Amino acid sequence: MTDGAGLRDGDLPDDLPNDLTAAELGMWQAFRNGSVYDLSSGDSVVDDPHGGHPWGAERTVRARIICWLLLDGPPALAGRVSSLKLVGVRISDTMDLAGGTVVPYVELRGCRFDREIRLPEAHFTTVRLVDCAVPRLEAARVHTEGDLHLPRCRFHNGIRLTDAQIGTDLLLNQAIVYRDRSGRSIAADGMTIGQDLQAEMLESHGELSLRGATIGVSLSLRGARLVNPYTRLALNAPQLTVGRTLYLTPAGVGSPLLSGRTPARGTRIQRFRCQGGVRLDDGRFGDAVDLERARFTFTDEQELSLRRIQTPELRFLGEHPERGGVVLSGARVVNLMDRADAWPGPGLLHMGGFTYENLVPRGPFPLERRLEWVTAATAEYNPEPYERLAAVLRAGGEDEDAREVLLAKQRRRRETLPPAAKLWGYAQDWMVAYGYRPGRAAVWMAVLWAASSVAFTYADHPPIKGGEHPAWNPPLFALDLLLPVIDLGQVGFWQLRGAWQWLAAAMILLGWILATTVATGATRMLRRS
Repeated sequence: MTDGAGLRDGDLPDDLPNDLTAAELGMWQAFRNGSVYDLSSGDSVVDDPHGGHPWGAERTVRARIICWLLLDGPPALAGRVSSLKLVGVRISDTMDLAGGTVVPYVELRGCRFDREIRLPEAHFTTVRLVDCAVPRLEAARVHTEGDLHLPRCRFHNGIRLTDAQIGTDLLLNQAIVYRDRSGRSIAADGMTIGQDLQAEMLESHGELSLRGATIGVSLSLRGARLVNPYTRLALNAPQLTVGRTLYLTPAGVGSPLLSGRTPARGTRIQRFRCQGGVRLDDGRFGDAVDLERARFTFTDEQELSLRRIQTPELRFLGEHPERGGVVLSGARVVNLMDRADAWPGPGLLHMGGFTYENLVPRGPFPLERRLEWVTAATAEYNPEPYERLAAVLRAGGEDEDAREVLLAKQRRRRETLPPAAKLWGYAQDWMVAYGYRPGRAAVWMAVLWAASSVAFTYADHPPIKGGEHPAWNPPLFALDLLLPVIDLGQVGFWQLRGAWQWLAAAMILLGWILATTVATGATRMLRRS
């Protein structure tokens, strides 16, 4: 049953407490040996710490005795290092180590706690609770030099790690945590972790709060399930700082080798799922925020809030939420990796002040869909998203697409204008596409020149001064009207009357408009070259 249960009279110290039970006596000796103290029966059903099978006195130790061992325990036997390693043990009463300094290594596997564990402001080297049943873990401002491992544990009234300092890693893989009286499953505001926070396939029933937390390397919520139907947020992590990457991505099921990376195609996976709002406002991420295949379920009032985050790469590759919203206002991203079907529809996307430098689409993302993306983010006209998209496209050498985006901006702006200005906008769009298609202006000039050349053939054109005029040339006269500034020696010598005079005035006006459009387009081309 245990490596430390066999006792000899010579092994018993003189100051051994006289009220120890047989189970506690075995634990005491195993502690001095640094060996594993295993009270499991070998029956997986009976030994399940989360099951309903009762564990009797033969495998029960008092929390007070564990605290005694950890805080002021006996010295190790010669050649041994004292440590507390328990398997299949029931701990009665409250284990209270608040404010204490625990030097021995602590590892409990498959254990069952009757009451909460209290560790506020305690100091440890390394603590590992694996597959344990715990009513609640109260560990505000706890400090560990090494790891704090809580994989596969179940906490029925939440975890509190506010302002905790974890020297290396915090592990919550496959843990199940239910909410406390305040509605939080895990309260870890202000927590500092030296390396990784791994919470892969975590089940959180309540609010997971990481406000102002600092994580040295990566935060992995691969395959996690966050559920909070009670309040607005399932993940509340404003001002979160992650040294490298935040993973809200799938996890491979059934192979520990898949932990820490995206599962290969064909692997049985469990996606990251979140039922409740997500708040990552003002977060700082050293490498990326990865939302690949993430699934969000929101109410109309909930949202995925990424306001003012800063990250070199945002991988927006999840499923688009049917309800709720996605907010990227003020966010700053270098590479935006996305899919056309990952973004929500009109009215559910907000991108005011969102800046990105490169677009890296995953799969087909035609310009028409990209313009729909911008339109969905601007319920009311806002030029900024259009100008940002055009600048990014132009920087990537896609000048024609950039012009199309700016043309779409003008068309969207036109809808906000009064009727007269709107009518003029339609005319500009039809004739010269607001100057973004200068070739169309050149075609119009050619058509007007040809039509007016034919028309002026029939015009009455008495000379202004007799004998001081060139020969009448209708094509040259029409061209002289159309081309501003340039004088071809025709217009100043002939006098038109009536409708022909109005036609000449219209030709001059249209010539200025069209020639300016052509010149503007040519200037853009020269500037790009």
